[in-house]
Amino acid sequence: MIAAIAPAIFLLSGKTITQVLGLLANSIAVDGNIVGVSIATFVMSLLSNTWEEVGWRGFALPRLQKNHSALTATLVVGVLWGMWHVPLFLWQGHPMSNYPFLTWFIGTMAVSFIYTWLYNSTRGSLFVVTIFHVLTNTYGVLVSGVSVAALAMVYSFVALCLVAIFGKNHLAR
Repeated sequence: MIAAIAPAIFLLSGKTITQVLGLLANSIAVDGNIVGVSIATFVMSLLSNTWEEVGWRGFALPRLQKNHSALTATLVVGVLWGMWHVPLFLWQGHPMSNYPFLTWFIGTMAVSFIYTWLYNSTRGSLFVVTIFHVLTNTYGVLVSGVSVAALAMVYSFVALCLVAIFGKNHLAR
């Protein structure tokens, strides 16, 4: 349930922070049929994000956590996951090429803690982290006007709370 609702809450919180602080929104402009674009985003995300999660959370994270704390494993996976997206920033015309990379990277590092918490709290459910990832992308189409900086703030706050509440060693309930 959290994996399905949290992405919308995070995006709406980011939108509120964007508006309150008067930040520049980096949202992807959707021309035309929002329902069609949302469905297309959902399907594309389902096909691509599933495999990202198999690699990052299904393969890398559990292996790193065998010898390192959840904090260290999350930082390593977060850096690798962030760098994995660099080609999208270099691809002229891709929506992410307009994002401020460093701010986006900080947000990606922070949201990695949410993924680790979801994964560890569900005893390694790739389904849960995939739903979170897919719905984050899908809701991102529906919730416009969100600054990358505001979203990084939201993710960073949640990441700090998760580490403070659940601990750096296991990062799980």
